[in-house]
Amino acid sequence: MRGEAGSAAGARRGTTIGALGIALLLGVTGTAIAVPPPPPNPSDSEINSSKADANAKAGDVGRLTNQLAQAESKLAQLNDDVELKMEEANKARVDAETAQDEAAQADREAKSARTESDAAQATIDKARADLDKFAAASFQQGSTIGSVSAYLTANSPKELLGRAQMLDAVGGSRLNALDTMKRAQTDKSNKDATARKKLEIAQERKRAAEAAKHEADNAQSAAQHAQDTQATQNEKLEADKTNVEKQLFEAQQKVSGLQGQRQRYEDWKAQKAREDEERARQAALAASRPSPSQGGGGRPSSRPVQSAPAGASVEAAVQRALSQLGLPYAWGGGNTSGPTRGIRDGGVADRYGDYMKIGFDCSGLMIYAFAGVRALPHYSGYQYNSGRKVPLSQMRRGDMLFWGGGGGIHHVAMYLGNGQMVEAPQSGLRVRVAPVRYGGIMPYATRMIG
Repeated sequence: MRGEAGSAAGARRGTTIGALGIALLLGVTGTAIAVPPPPPNPSDSEINSSKADANAKAGDVGRLTNQLAQAESKLAQLNDDVELKMEEANKARVDAETAQDEAAQADREAKSARTESDAAQATIDKARADLDKFAAASFQQGSTIGSVSAYLTANSPKELLGRAQMLDAVGGSRLNALDTMKRAQTDKSNKDATARKKLEIAQERKRAAEAAKHEADNAQSAAQHAQDTQATQNEKLEADKTNVEKQLFEAQQKVSGLQGQRQRYEDWKAQKAREDEERARQAALAASRPSPSQGGGGRPSSRPVQSAPAGASVEAAVQRALSQLGLPYAWGGGNTSGPTRGIRDGGVADRYGDYMKIGFDCSGLMIYAFAGVRALPHYSGYQYNSGRKVPLSQMRRGDMLFWGGGGGIHHVAMYLGNGQMVEAPQSGLRVRVAPVRYGGIMPYATRMIG
């Protein structure tokens, strides 16, 4: 037994020594491989010249960075202006459609009033012809028509007098009926004139709305052109900045040389040491952890924490909006039933092909979300006044948030709580959840429920 134990102990010592030797060998070999070659020894004049060149490039980068920051700020303003012009064009389109409907209704009323007036005039003409015939026959017989036969068949003077009075009354009633029809014709004519006036006003509103739509479309086109021009300038500045940054990097690399490589190697070595230490710690923990057969196994039980349920109507609107996440932005798209094909705008939306996409714009998404609560117009400016306004400090889940300024509203989204909102942002993007942007936000939220 002792020999076997001694032999086993010797084997263990041999294994330990061998492992130690391999570890040392690997350590030496690893260090030898990791050591970089000796760096060059440039002269002071070379170093100073490289530093001067790097400083000059750094100055160029700083200048271009400032220019680019200003250009990006201007582009952001132009983007807001384009959004505003797009919403104004949306408003003009809605107003033009409303004016068209009003003009069509006024035209129908005018035609109906004219038809009634013509019918009344025809009735009067017929009554006048009957009266003329009655008067002519009476004149020929010296009394009201039919009076001769009435007199000849009378049985007594009293009956004769009664029949004469009756025939006179018949003639008078015809005249009264004619007067009544004339008054009716005058009333119909007045209605006809009123209907024509309403039609003139409706047509004038229609022309004004169409002119406003044309003006809004032109303003949107001009804003888009300005945005495109600025975007082109930004791209050039970005390219120049990237080029100078590349030159700066090359100059800095020339100054630092292999010292930068050495620093990166030292960082790598420190990281590797931390990783080795962590592996050793994990191995020690694994060795000290009891096996499942020793007890202490199993996982702690936990229950998911459930939040308090929100109001059913509010949550229904929120879930309707969230159900459309990922759908494309399409200008003019969306109604109470869901996403629809976008429409042409002659600018940004057309460039992104919105008229070929099925999706939502910002106000269209709100129309769908609140379809079970209230029918909203397809214009964010009108939606801003569609519910109860509350200060932003009191906004809550389901409220609508708006962005705009003195020129009007240009964007709307739904607040979800915890600083998040759901929105259909702009052409080229999709319905998404994003942090609330407070730049340009209106001071009040609009509450549709509660």
